[in-house]
Amino acid sequence: MVKHLYIIAGCNGAGKTTASMTILPKTLLVKEFVNADEIAKGLSPLNPEGAAIEAGRLMLQRIDYLLNKDESFSIETTLATRSYIKLVEKAHQRGFVVNLLFFWLPSPELASIRVTERVRNGGHNIPKDTIYRRYVLGISNLFNLFMNKVDIW
Repeated sequence: MVKHLYIIAGCNGAGKTTASMTILPKTLLVKEFVNADEIAKGLSPLNPEGAAIEAGRLMLQRIDYLLNKDESFSIETTLATRSYIKLVEKAHQRGFVVNLLFFWLPSPELASIRVTERVRNGGHNIPKDTIYRRYVLGISNLFNLFMNKVDIW
């Protein structure tokens, strides 16, 4: 059976988590969605921001476990850093097909509006300057780093 790593990427507020909850189990038949924000909510539902460092550590452990188990899985990222390039390389070494799904919003302003709406509905906040920075870096890294490294985008 073919093993897949699905990288669900896009700026903050693009709808990555919401779409993943439908696309992954129903269309792609993936049962493992490794998401630091969701892990943080599980660790501290009333203060997920306070559990972010621990959630990040647990996320990395879970990714290593799934790679070593040779099980298809998915991660979520804004692609604002280069850190997942090493994961792509490691997944390739383990025989995974790496797929990148990028959720693109037309502007960082729209991303900020969507995050504000998410907060109104009880979701987590991201500072506006962080949204803008990640928006630009994510698109740059998509074109300059990831599209040349993944198998399917």
